Amino acid sequence: MMHIDYKRRQFLQYATLGTIAASLPGLAWAESPTVNATPNEAFKADVEIALTAQTADVPILSGAHTHVFKYYGKLIKGPQTTLKELPGYLGPILNFQQGQKVRIIFYNQLPEPCITHWHGMHMPQVMDGHPMYEIRRGERYVYEFEVKNPAGTNWYHSHTHELTAPQVYQGLAGLITISDEAEQKLDLPNGEYDMPLVIQDRSFTNGNQLRYVLNMHQRMRGFLGDTILVNGQENSIFPVKTKAYRLRILNGSNSRIYKLGWDDGTPMIAIGTDGGLLAKPETFPYIMLAPAERVELWVDFSGRKLGSDLTLQSLSYQGAGHMGGGMGRGGMGMMGGGSGQDGVLTIARFRITEQVSDSPKLPVELVPMHRLTHQDISNPGRTVPIAIGMRHMAFQLNGRTFEMQDYMENEKIPLNTVQKIKIFHEGGMMGRGMRGGRGGMGMMMSLPHPIHLHGQQFQILARTQASPSREYDSVKDGFINSGWKDTVLVMPGEEVEIIKPFKDYAGLFLYHCHNLEHEDMGMMRNFYVS
Repeated sequence: MMHIDYKRRQFLQYATLGTIAASLPGLAWAESPTVNATPNEAFKADVEIALTAQTADVPILSGAHTHVFKYYGKLIKGPQTTLKELPGYLGPILNFQQGQKVRIIFYNQLPEPCITHWHGMHMPQVMDGHPMYEIRRGERYVYEFEVKNPAGTNWYHSHTHELTAPQVYQGLAGLITISDEAEQKLDLPNGEYDMPLVIQDRSFTNGNQLRYVLNMHQRMRGFLGDTILVNGQENSIFPVKTKAYRLRILNGSNSRIYKLGWDDGTPMIAIGTDGGLLAKPETFPYIMLAPAERVELWVDFSGRKLGSDLTLQSLSYQGAGHMGGGMGRGGMGMMGGGSGQDGVLTIARFRITEQVSDSPKLPVELVPMHRLTHQDISNPGRTVPIAIGMRHMAFQLNGRTFEMQDYMENEKIPLNTVQKIKIFHEGGMMGRGMRGGRGGMGMMMSLPHPIHLHGQQFQILARTQASPSREYDSVKDGFINSGWKDTVLVMPGEEVEIIKPFKDYAGLFLYHCHNLEHEDMGMMRNFYVS
């Protein structure tokens, strides 16, 4: 693991808070190191949770327990269904209702700084988990927010500066589900028929301990583990009945991109993505799922034979740059982050164990959705750039790496506006933006990047590929371009135009690559909304 000068970072953090307070009048919370350490008595919470990050030893593989970082939750106030525990190292699922006022008191009992981000949630800067708010061991941070998101699947995870990748890798992640009135009218599968699937890849020592060692090649590509875990468990087999299920799938891996498909070729039916339910179900031959992306699937096991399996796989696809690494366990072949994937990987098996006679029908329509267009853009003459580039062996956004409070003129966004943003590879896919790079180094540039924007969800306007390629053809039919998103996979040579509201909340909101090794190397910037 990398060496971090915590004292220096804490000093810089407090200096940053003072700078932000000066630039945003009235934000007194940023004037002392004890930011948000006590509840606001004026905030009347419907739900209150104590959430603690601490070390633990848990069973993952057969044999010795594995030392991890883990979120533990305790419900102080609210419906008993608010928390749902999962086996293994993942934090509890947080089940919220739209409109609820939620207070989460986060306690750090880790031997290093930490802060938690509520990924996909629309909330004020001070509640969003910006790394400037990291707290040390023994400290606490109080989050208070109203749930404004519609029904859907979000998640929470560590967002500590330069430590996000190893902290998430060691276990600091968990799901968030949100329900609302529109969803409840749909008669979607619920209870045991509403299943979470958090997909992650990990590597282990012979003693069952997590192995996370990065050389420069791995840092550039992103860490790829040799063992697939689902909900923190290996070789997942889920017993199911002959009925329709709602699968909430999160790619919780650090860098691995999955091409999800069924082993028997059954089409995949998507009913939701990052930001919630789609307007109507959509069918795909496979679905590309990059780190941090979510998809909700409708899967009907009706008519399948008792004892039979339906297997969720990650299918083969071609990548650019050929930076792949082999599987160490089980001989499953090359696994892909930026490199594509040779061969097929088993994610989870669903075994038909019980026959039932009734099953809900797939709705023709799901939820009404306002499709944003160019006419909704507040300043049509402006396109906000997010340029993916590389210089000095470091990935950058808009020519810079992360500085805690830094933002440029083109990263200033007027509050309560709708902006068009173009995400593209600076200099093209072969790395001309490296300024002087020669030989094979340009190939380092040829990587997909999952770009995540904090704050409100966005919609995809267009995807444009610079030139046809076999690599792109092997993934292009798996992108869900409708619905609300907070993370979009940008392939080599591709430009993606999105449209994003910046409403309700002023302050600094991050945008970054959700390949967590890239994020920790500085591939992250701030938008300043004012």
